[in-house]
Amino acid sequence: MTTEKIANASVATQANVYFDGKCVSHTVTLADGTKKSVGVVLPSQLTFKTGAPEIMECVAGGCEYKLLGSDTWQKSGPGEKFSVPADSGFDIRVKESHGAYHYICHFG
Repeated sequence: MTTEKIANASVATQANVYFDGKCVSHTVTLADGTKKSVGVVLPSQLTFKTGAPEIMECVAGGCEYKLLGSDTWQKSGPGEKFSVPADSGFDIRVKESHGAYHYICHFG
């Protein structure tokens, strides 16, 4: 099931802008202090590094991703998630035909 709303949260009003605007997100802090980010990746191919473990949840659009150390591209669409280990990374590509990849990043 796709997450449509995050209740009882505060949102940082200043956006995090990466890769010349190809990825834009906002930090969300839940009442218990848990942080997430909600954002969008525009059509492009990008490489992200992770510090903490992350779960990427697609809420609209779609992407293909490849975890660090893998040669296999996998697809992620609305309602689907993929996990990225701590101190790792992933490549993501969003094709024009996917539109934008709308996501929630759950930090672990």
